[in-house]
Amino acid sequence: MIADKYGSFFHLARQHQVIFYYVGYFSQHIVAAMADAVKLQLEVAGVAAPTRRKLFSSFVEMAQNIIHYSADALTPPSQQDGELRHGSVCIRREDDGSFSLLCANPIERVVAEELRIKLSALRSMTLEEIKQAYRQTLREETPEGSKGAGMGFLTVARDAREPLEFDFDADDEAGGSPVFYLKAAI
Repeated sequence: MIADKYGSFFHLARQHQVIFYYVGYFSQHIVAAMADAVKLQLEVAGVAAPTRRKLFSSFVEMAQNIIHYSADALTPPSQQDGELRHGSVCIRREDDGSFSLLCANPIERVVAEELRIKLSALRSMTLEEIKQAYRQTLREETPEGSKGAGMGFLTVARDAREPLEFDFDADDEAGGSPVFYLKAAI
């Protein structure tokens, strides 16, 4: 029976107050459609405007990160437009009414250490230091090798109510890409 096989996922998602979950390939068009759904769902749920803005901007930044940096791509790595890359994103309501935003995607091994250094430094910064770094980054040129302006993690950290959490899970397959996990409490 279908309900026996897949019903537990539905009930588990409800039990953990998952309000949005997507796993699959991300593109600019898919992210735009998801963003519209997330925005409407938060409005209908009566989430306060400042929290909606933070969730929305962090959601978009995490999705963009997947599009730009996931190691699992249907398009060639050199393709800078129309990228189609695999990952997942989840928004859940916590018992205290706050939200957790989580994303995961495979990354190249060399990127993992760079992310670890960047995110460890970001975790140790105060909110004022994060805001100052954000303003400074706005004035600077786009970093070498960056497909954005280097603002993504700063935006998410600025909007989070506590330091970002991250982890890397080594792929079990020989030579596989590690999976990068990021969590923001909003």
